[in-house]
Amino acid sequence: MPHRLTFAAALAALSWPALAAAQPPADFAVCAACHATAPGKTSFGPNLRRVVGRKAASLPGYAYSAALRQSGISWNAKTLDTWLTNPQAMVKGTKMPFAGFSDPAKRKRVIDYLATLK
Repeated sequence: MPHRLTFAAALAALSWPALAAAQPPADFAVCAACHATAPGKTSFGPNLRRVVGRKAASLPGYAYSAALRQSGISWNAKTLDTWLTNPQAMVKGTKMPFAGFSDPAKRKRVIDYLATLK
């Protein structure tokens, strides 16, 4: 019996960092003003759950700009970094009213968080 308890304690300890990593960084507050991340929730902008790996403008039920629908972008760390630097420069005609994060560390924290939203 003691081995089961030890195994359970070790498993819980290993799970803790993964749970902590799913907490949004303070930098994400700007995003959260318009974007939901909880499953099935909507907001002013499209839901960002599972955005990493998703084709741009593909989430059903959101009225994306024609420019983003026609962009051919798939969201990954590189494209999200470019997007979060300056969305309007990346996709002329996007309706996202965000000037971007000039600080690469902020962008990385947001992208790392988005990658946890599975």
